[in-house]
Amino acid sequence: MTFNTHLTQISNVLVIGCGGAGLRSAIEVKKAGLDVCILGKRPRTDSHTVLAAGGINAAFGNLDTEDSWQQHFVDTYLEGYGIGDPSKIEIMAKEAPSLVREIDKWGANFAKLENGNFDQRYFGAHKYRRTCYSGDFTGFSILKTLLKKAADLKIPIYDSEYVTELLIKKNICFGAMSFNTSSAERTIHLADSVIICTGGHTRVWKKSSSRKNENTGDGYYLALNAGCKLVDMEMVQFHPSGMVFPEEIEGTLVTEAVRGEGGKLFNNKGERFMTNYDSERMELSTRDRVAVANYKEIIEGRGTKKGGVFLDITHKSKEFIIEKLPSIYRQFLEAQMLDISKSPMEVAPTAHYSMGGILVNPKNLSTSVEGLFAAGEVAGGLHGANRLGGNSLAEILIFGKRAGIASVDYSRKLNQQERATKVIDLAHENINKFIKKGSELVRPLQYELRQIMWKNCGVIKSKDLLNNGLEKIRIIQTKLKDIDIRIDEHSCEDLALIFDLQSSLISAKATILSALERNESRGAHQRSDFQKTDPSCEFNCLIQMDLTSQELKVSKSPLKKLTKPLRNFVNGARREVNCKNKLLE
Repeated sequence: MTFNTHLTQISNVLVIGCGGAGLRSAIEVKKAGLDVCILGKRPRTDSHTVLAAGGINAAFGNLDTEDSWQQHFVDTYLEGYGIGDPSKIEIMAKEAPSLVREIDKWGANFAKLENGNFDQRYFGAHKYRRTCYSGDFTGFSILKTLLKKAADLKIPIYDSEYVTELLIKKNICFGAMSFNTSSAERTIHLADSVIICTGGHTRVWKKSSSRKNENTGDGYYLALNAGCKLVDMEMVQFHPSGMVFPEEIEGTLVTEAVRGEGGKLFNNKGERFMTNYDSERMELSTRDRVAVANYKEIIEGRGTKKGGVFLDITHKSKEFIIEKLPSIYRQFLEAQMLDISKSPMEVAPTAHYSMGGILVNPKNLSTSVEGLFAAGEVAGGLHGANRLGGNSLAEILIFGKRAGIASVDYSRKLNQQERATKVIDLAHENINKFIKKGSELVRPLQYELRQIMWKNCGVIKSKDLLNNGLEKIRIIQTKLKDIDIRIDEHSCEDLALIFDLQSSLISAKATILSALERNESRGAHQRSDFQKTDPSCEFNCLIQMDLTSQELKVSKSPLKKLTKPLRNFVNGARREVNCKNKLLE
């Protein structure tokens, strides 16, 4: 079955992704007086941004007057183990306060002190209290505010559109192809510039804090297929504690505040095992150390029957737990009928955040393809080898705005628009080739990939595990052509799923190839066969696709150098590792 008809939509700027980064980009474009259109594949009110609960970082110094943008830079750079892009980190640290003031003014309604200044709290490895918040729903508050602003500006949002391909001619992006996820109707979106804001790829792992059909790596595939490079794809952050069951919500976060309020970790022998990993800080150790400890206990056979470890807070009173951890108390009661004041929880590490992504210019978020920009989790460079909690919400606002400004500048300088019928015909063909009867089903192959990534590219990796995982992924790739895909006027879910799978396979390969290239342990990247951080491994891994063979190539790039002023800030500083009273989501 083949189709070659499409609608045509024209705008100055096309934004792919209707989460926080996409909305903030589009708002900036519209404020400049240009036409902008947003495409999304899931409901606009339910993008992944809503799951960012803890807060947004900005060095106001409202409670700790010693805080400064320089200290925010130092904390972020050092927690990223020195491989983040210094320019991007500096921009974030400097511009966060103005963007936080702006989104609050627009209606995010962050918590305030009696003097009217923002309240700020500790978060993870920050030296000072710099995290602004709206209860435990900061991401939702920001998203709701951005959606209202977009509606006020009359920005069109089409949140049932799956983008399959960027339209490229002579290394210039002139739009994208999409299909409607309900009707299968196709649209060619012609634009002067395109901004990718599609999130990460953590759903590629069996245990993941991402939900069904999100964060499948589609932005990475779009970018690679367009000719862009990816950076730091081996750097995937695993949260120490996600729910183990029921399967449909496996990986859902269990806030680190449970440990912050006195929760203790035990293995199946009843041993409080953190004594073996960090006897001084125990459960208040850093996120990466606790994730490694939990993972080791599980894979070495000391976990629960369901594949977790026990997190116990039953030594605290029920009143204390309900007061301090109301959402977690309710979460386990509703999902498992478990009263955590009487019985321990079962938790396991969960893939939580993609710190690598599309290689961009930190100042204007441009890629190596003209007219193509990227912002938010899909773009690399900010977090290095480990992400500080609260930086991701700052990232979507700051770099979303910058990408919007840059796309406007690019659009205004164009004298003519590229168009190519052959490119559009090929985009149709790349959809048509999947619509056929076959012997394979897409869901089981997605599940198989998630199992492979959890077992072979999980919290702790090795050369043998990674190579074995790579071979298994290649086998799944050979089955793509045999997948049964049928569409009708009522549903084309399978068509969206096969594109998700195609993107996930490429993203998974990119992650494994980068992990094989980095023969050391650094931050979130842990190798059992190279257990120490190696000073000779101070580089960034780059991934590029051969557009003829579709094969991925990995290379190394020297780290971006610190400017003299930034080097002076970093010299003499150290990573902030005291997490007492800082384990908040």
